[in-house]
Amino acid sequence: MTQYIPTPADKFTFGLWTVGNVGRDPFGEATRTPLSAPYITQKLAELGAYGINLHDNDLVPIDASAQERDQLVRDFQTALSDHGLVVPMATTNLFSDPAFKDGAFTSADARVRAYALQKTMLSMDLGHELGATTYVFWGGREGTEVDASGKLLDSLAWFRDSLNFLAQYSQAQGYGYRFALEPKPNEPRGDIFFPTAGSMLGFIPTLDQPELFGVNPEFAHDTMAGLNFAHAVAQILDAGKLFHIDLNDQKMGRFDQDLRFGAENIKTAFMLVKLLEDSGYAGPKQFDAHALRTEDEAGVWAFARGCMRTYLILKEKARQFNEDSEIQAALSTYRVNDGGLEELSRGFSLEKAQALKAQTFDRAALGARGMGLEQLDQLTIDLLLGVR
Repeated sequence: MTQYIPTPADKFTFGLWTVGNVGRDPFGEATRTPLSAPYITQKLAELGAYGINLHDNDLVPIDASAQERDQLVRDFQTALSDHGLVVPMATTNLFSDPAFKDGAFTSADARVRAYALQKTMLSMDLGHELGATTYVFWGGREGTEVDASGKLLDSLAWFRDSLNFLAQYSQAQGYGYRFALEPKPNEPRGDIFFPTAGSMLGFIPTLDQPELFGVNPEFAHDTMAGLNFAHAVAQILDAGKLFHIDLNDQKMGRFDQDLRFGAENIKTAFMLVKLLEDSGYAGPKQFDAHALRTEDEAGVWAFARGCMRTYLILKEKARQFNEDSEIQAALSTYRVNDGGLEELSRGFSLEKAQALKAQTFDRAALGARGMGLEQLDQLTIDLLLGVR
């Protein structure tokens, strides 16, 4: 039996803010001491990770001098080189500083919007310096508490203008970034703009260069709102827009918990892993989560190992699912194929329309047919529980 030990070939990544989380929450102070970026790099390499992602201020404090900034970057680059890790993705913290309390790119204050552009360009410079090729935008403060502010349509325009500007900046600098937009339905704003994958997919075609923009979905974000994350990812894959992905877990209806991948919703996690593997997704798989506040540093690395181990276990389960003769027979029974009707239903013509209208269907038989989904679902559960 496989030992489920990750290697860089699995393309598992963590953010500096994930394993570097100090255990602070809105109601309690930190329970762990901060870890340096070079030390995090060393530890993740020992665990078999592929890369590290970062917000600008994860590595460089917002008030650091130019000299301090350069030293921190050099030390991090040395650690990356020494331990063989890469930085596939970078992003900007546009949510922590009080300046962004009413949004960054969607702030009603033009000065804040300009500052957000400046901060993002500097962060893009940093990401490129570290080798990042994907750039994520999570609009954690892009939203409202009071809709009487009247900025809804204006905010869409401001956000669009900002993304168009930054895409052209990337091209002018020769960075070649692909941009991934990250939806979230709620928290920390009262209402966040672009709450779902569908809203992002609807917005992207309105940009000047939509081919440069995709989606960065997150497991917890859909789950906390009661949505099915695997369904969202399937829609994004179908659109050819899965540029990056954040894996974690979440109890439905709770605050954003960022739990260890597979900690709660194991069946949905399985269906997600199967979807990613079957579809041939080859990009990085980022664990955007953190250890429980109860843990010390040893618990942090147990958390990181657990994220990767669970993915690999579910990947193996997906292989078994695809090779299980009883499961495949149940799937074959569930899907009824009819080549003639499928040809009539695909690619409109007046002749096909008339032929379909003339077709006789046994509506009662169609309604009476059992699908076998109870058995298929139980076979899946048996597989996941290790009795198949």
